[in-house]
Amino acid sequence: MKKIFLITLCFTILSFAQTFTDFLGRVNSAPDSLKMSIVDSFMNAVPAFPYLEQDTLVHFLFRGNASTITIPGDANQWNANAFSMTKIAGTNLWYYSAIFEPDARLDYKFVLNNSNWILDPLNPFQVAGGYGPNSELRMPHYIPAPEIQYYANISHGALTDTNFYSIHLGNSRTVSVYLPPSFFYTSDSFPVILFHDGLEYLSLANAKNIFDYLIAQERIVPTVGVFVPPVNRTEEYAGNLMPQFSQFIVNEVMPWVDRKFRTRRDPAYRATLGASNGGNVALWLGLNYPQTFGRIAAQSSNVLSSISNGFQNGPQLSTWFYLDIGTYDIPQLIPLVNNLVQILNNRGYVYQYRVYHEGHSWGNWRAHVDNALEMFFPGNALNIKFQKTNLPQLALSANYPNPFNSSTTISFELYRKMEVTVAVYDIRGKMVRILAHGQQGAGQHFIRWDGTNDRLDTVSSGIYLLVLQAGGQRLSHKMIFLR
Repeated sequence: MKKIFLITLCFTILSFAQTFTDFLGRVNSAPDSLKMSIVDSFMNAVPAFPYLEQDTLVHFLFRGNASTITIPGDANQWNANAFSMTKIAGTNLWYYSAIFEPDARLDYKFVLNNSNWILDPLNPFQVAGGYGPNSELRMPHYIPAPEIQYYANISHGALTDTNFYSIHLGNSRTVSVYLPPSFFYTSDSFPVILFHDGLEYLSLANAKNIFDYLIAQERIVPTVGVFVPPVNRTEEYAGNLMPQFSQFIVNEVMPWVDRKFRTRRDPAYRATLGASNGGNVALWLGLNYPQTFGRIAAQSSNVLSSISNGFQNGPQLSTWFYLDIGTYDIPQLIPLVNNLVQILNNRGYVYQYRVYHEGHSWGNWRAHVDNALEMFFPGNALNIKFQKTNLPQLALSANYPNPFNSSTTISFELYRKMEVTVAVYDIRGKMVRILAHGQQGAGQHFIRWDGTNDRLDTVSSGIYLLVLQAGGQRLSHKMIFLR
């Protein structure tokens, strides 16, 4: 029996490079007396948890006793009954397999016995959330944001707190202000950005680290950050207190900031940013107070109809916008943001719109604050001006899956409206198909190419070249089609 065990153990380790399906086949076909040994050797050989195969396949694993285990998270709108794990008979190993985009980043937890919410004990990656930490799934092409980390070897700005009473709202709150390092040794005046849900942007999004890093890298000019928390969040950000909250910001907070600190008064150097309903009130301020805020950033934002209608039918403003959304975001928000993007595009506004394979979470928002800051207040390292024509033109992402045996998703991003052609060529340079041609708006675009449909029955297995042409630029990469 010992000899059989050693042979089985060695076979399991040597075969680990094969698929998780192979492992399931081995353990399910093994006698009960060997199943736990096979599981032990497999788990010891797994390089990281959750276990990733290729670029898109993930296996969530849990060892322990339970009657049921589910995996609520960004991928299923935190449904406590979703993603039911399967227990391998004769073992204490549970698993659930799923497919996500290669660059996805998602929050999740395990729920044991329909009641006990826990972090994934095998996964070292955690991310702060509004209700405590979550486990973090990082797909292989996800790149963690360096700017959210603390670096001891760079200059650091300072935070100052003030207990602020509002005449318009009749309540008090703590307002924090970030002052860049150069504030203390120059007489310069600085751009300013006001954050809604300000204390969360500091504690959960590491905004101070973001400022320090981007300024040290000269990716933004030194900038003052103002962090304002809500008191009655829903009413102030998306309800009947929005007018009073706006007066509080415009007529109380910003004049105080201008008196106390050296800030630039031109609205082109004054931004406001928020997420979810915080993004809604940022857009509201941009619509109704363009003389105060000329730069607006809204992450995973709610967009009230009065706001979208205002930008659709109101006077043309000189305001710039940064918008982003997650493909795993709250489903009701995605069409609202897309509708606003279409309005901004049709009316010729300067904006950036980015789509990420992430959810409605601080782990998403904190990693993309830099995009808004770099658009609004770019530093010398970016070598761009405050002009629409000098913004980046386009980007082409790797298609997924690749290789593919039926269909693949192609993603590209435009930073302004332009004429676009997306085409597929074979290795001899012959055009196989035009996937898109014509005017496309700014933002993220997705095209699905099915290499097996009846219009393409002459396409054979092989290497193909995807070519994106727009704005005088040409980007390409290889795709491998397997019939």
